[in-house]
Amino acid sequence: MNVNRQVVIPALALAAACALGFALGTAVNAPAPRVAFADSAGPSRPATDDGKLRIIVFGAHPDDAEYDGAGVAFKWARAGHHVKFVSTTNGDIGHWQSAGGPLALRRTKEVEEVARRLGVITQVLDIHDGEIMPTLENRRTVTRLIREWNADIVITNRPNDYHPDHRYTSILVQDSAYMVTVPFFTPDVPYLKKNPVFLYSSDRFQRPNPFTPDVAISIDDVIEPTLDALLVMESQIHEGGANGNADLYPADNESARRHRRQEVREDLEKRFASAADRYRDALIKYYGAERGRKVKYAQAFEICEYGRQPSQAELKDMFPF
Repeated sequence: MNVNRQVVIPALALAAACALGFALGTAVNAPAPRVAFADSAGPSRPATDDGKLRIIVFGAHPDDAEYDGAGVAFKWARAGHHVKFVSTTNGDIGHWQSAGGPLALRRTKEVEEVARRLGVITQVLDIHDGEIMPTLENRRTVTRLIREWNADIVITNRPNDYHPDHRYTSILVQDSAYMVTVPFFTPDVPYLKKNPVFLYSSDRFQRPNPFTPDVAISIDDVIEPTLDALLVMESQIHEGGANGNADLYPADNESARRHRRQEVREDLEKRFASAADRYRDALIKYYGAERGRKVKYAQAFEICEYGRQPSQAELKDMFPF
């Protein structure tokens, strides 16, 4: 009996030790979300509900969320609502002359300054430019970001787009549109009990289907500070990004640089003016005929069918301008 007891007890202890070791090993080796490359100051999730909207805008590179959301983001922030921009890649090959860490840091600093001017916060994920894929790991990352922000509204570009990073960023956001409400998917972050409204920003792509505006918003009252903020992104706008060249914004010719800055500002202004003209019917629907016809600059959005479907009254609450 004594011999048997001595044999059984160590065996049980060994089994317990093995089980503990397996559990600890699993916890240590579990996949973790990518850490942010940069994140400006501000809480990721509100401690209490302050009654303000929480909006998160996803873009593929450090400039995309800014182009797609700057005007309305400034209006939201000015009204006390909470806006966050996320770049899903760090932009480290998006320039004709430089690349790698130095370029990623430069582009991050640019969008941080854009965010400061708009009154929003920004985050750049540590994923190489040109390499984001719709993986399970990245789906978890996007789902966590939406949950951590406790988002009411999620904005991204449509998936039919010329750039693979744009397409896959959109797919990842779409794939999160349901998963943010599933309790045991990424259970380390509390799931959302109310699905956000997911919106697409506007574009000119026609296949397989064109952009259809569900709401268009005037940014006439914020056009100048919006342009001022966007012009901070010199590496992309002034220097031409991946397809630029040294002649666009020459370091040794201030006259040429002034001309380029003015040219870029006018191009951006035309971009928002063109949106107002293209989506005039949506502006009239939102503001009424008299005011809608007078809007000079606008941004438009299409409701993604995968998230919560807002009524027209809810859209007015989401864009209380």
